[in-house]
Amino acid sequence: MRIYTRTGDTGRTSLLGGERVTKHHDRVEACGDIDELNAWLGVVLNHELDVASATELRHVQSDLFRIGARLSALNITQSDAENLVLSTERIAQLEKAIDALSATLPPLTAFILPGGSHAAAWIHVARSVCRRTERSVVRVLGSDDPDEDDAAVLRYLNRLSDYLFMVARACNHEQGVSEVEWHE
Repeated sequence: MRIYTRTGDTGRTSLLGGERVTKHHDRVEACGDIDELNAWLGVVLNHELDVASATELRHVQSDLFRIGARLSALNITQSDAENLVLSTERIAQLEKAIDALSATLPPLTAFILPGGSHAAAWIHVARSVCRRTERSVVRVLGSDDPDEDDAAVLRYLNRLSDYLFMVARACNHEQGVSEVEWHE
């Protein structure tokens, strides 16, 4: 099987369901941001992380594939659409992981600057890409009244950036690297 199809050579691509759109279409942009975030998490996973965080981040990578597929899905069957729903349990699991990390860390008394250990610095990059991804996904799914499944995706991405922030803090704490507080 060839990896190249030549169908995108004119600046258009296909969404799931077959609809052709420009490569700068909001859905394609959001899928690209999801893909970039997933790639940054791959970089993060090449650094020393505690087992729980590494395991959770692998689950996150799978979740991001599901979200990317959901974003690229137009004009598909209801049965196929149901396979692309993100479980609200995943949001609860991220919140539980945030709470567990928070319990091991000193309380925040100031804003902190991104950085610290190598792992924490890369996690902060992934966190900032997550924030951009969230903004691009809001352009596609967000409205004043998103359906329950779209709202779950938006909540998940918002929680994911919080989780990444806590993982970065935990990496610095575990490696004895002081956080740099922001003071004007």
